[in-house]
Amino acid sequence: MPTPSSPTNPKLPGAPSHPSGAENAAHSPVDEQLHGFWKKNGQALIVLCGLVLLFYIGRAGWDYFATQKEEGIRSEFALATTPDKLQAFAAAHPDHVLAGVAQLMVADEDSKAGKMTAAISDYNRANDLLKTGPLAARAQLGLAMAKIQSGDRTGGEASLRQLADDAHQYQAIRAEALYQLASLAASSNRGDEVQRLAAQLLQIDPQSPWAQQAFALEAEVPPPAVRTAPPALLAKPPVTVKPAGP
Repeated sequence: MPTPSSPTNPKLPGAPSHPSGAENAAHSPVDEQLHGFWKKNGQALIVLCGLVLLFYIGRAGWDYFATQKEEGIRSEFALATTPDKLQAFAAAHPDHVLAGVAQLMVADEDSKAGKMTAAISDYNRANDLLKTGPLAARAQLGLAMAKIQSGDRTGGEASLRQLADDAHQYQAIRAEALYQLASLAASSNRGDEVQRLAAQLLQIDPQSPWAQQAFALEAEVPPPAVRTAPPALLAKPPVTVKPAGP
């Protein structure tokens, strides 16, 4: 009986070789394209990655520097405990918000000491530094009161009315401005104006302590009473003279 021939072993020497799937994949067109791209642009990509890494490292360093600088400015502000030191701090850091706060504190001290010319200048400077926000509005209110105390009552009242009538202004600032106007009206015995200002204050902030004080002023200076004509004199009945009898 004939013996079946054994299959050819591809591993044996002289056997025909056929490339495997892995070897085909190693030399696929995609790999060749990637290899070519990397060979052409690999150095540029490495440089780009390095620049990105340097950017983030630099940014982290800048953030750290800015944080340290901010802490230093705050510490310096905390040590400014006198008007002269506050003035120096504001001059040293004109672009920082704390410079406006320092200038506002200086203006308040000037006002308390009766230095109205200096107070007006410092309130103006504080308003310029603060620009917006509740502290800027506070500086405007202080400026108006400093004008009044310096003798410029017309200019001060005009500034107070501007604050009081500004619907976009802070509620607390409007309430205080209205009370100050009511106080000025009471000092001039203008009871009707006090009543009007108290009513306006009630509409803006009825819970404000300034509203309560305005009502107290209204009670002290009531509006002038409506004058009435004096009562007509009652006509006396005519006296009848009886003729004398016989």
